Amino acid sequence: MGWLPDGFETPVRLDLPTGHHLRPIRGDDVEIDYPAVMGSRETLWARYGEIWGWPPETMTAEQDREDLVRHEVEIAGQETFNYAVLDAGETELLGCVYIDPPELGAPEGSDALVSWWVVDGYAGSDLERALADAVPRWLADTWGFRAVHYAP
Repeated sequence: MGWLPDGFETPVRLDLPTGHHLRPIRGDDVEIDYPAVMGSRETLWARYGEIWGWPPETMTAEQDREDLVRHEVEIAGQETFNYAVLDAGETELLGCVYIDPPELGAPEGSDALVSWWVVDGYAGSDLERALADAVPRWLADTWGFRAVHYAP
């Protein structure tokens, strides 16, 4: 797509001060992703439903796995990025961070379109505050982005 510099290496992890971390999502994360998504489905639909049609009310675990595999392929191709927000043992998925090329909806002059969410039980928590603090710095320092559009 040409939105990342030649030779860009996809970051494999971001540690958060809460003991949580981000890493690229994988198809085999479905066992922890599906309950996180469906457990916060109404909140996620209010945020992403209009623009992505996601997550549908009737989404199955198999449909979620297919979606995660698609994300994994897009990450490998450096097309778009989906980072899982995980506990230290990677036994619980607590949200996701999406990093997309600007042509997917950011204003002209933007480097990327970025959003994230946490499961309903972590809304307003230290984890959510840590993401709000760490992600913009990570995007500037590691990704080299200077003009990020945060939406929705």
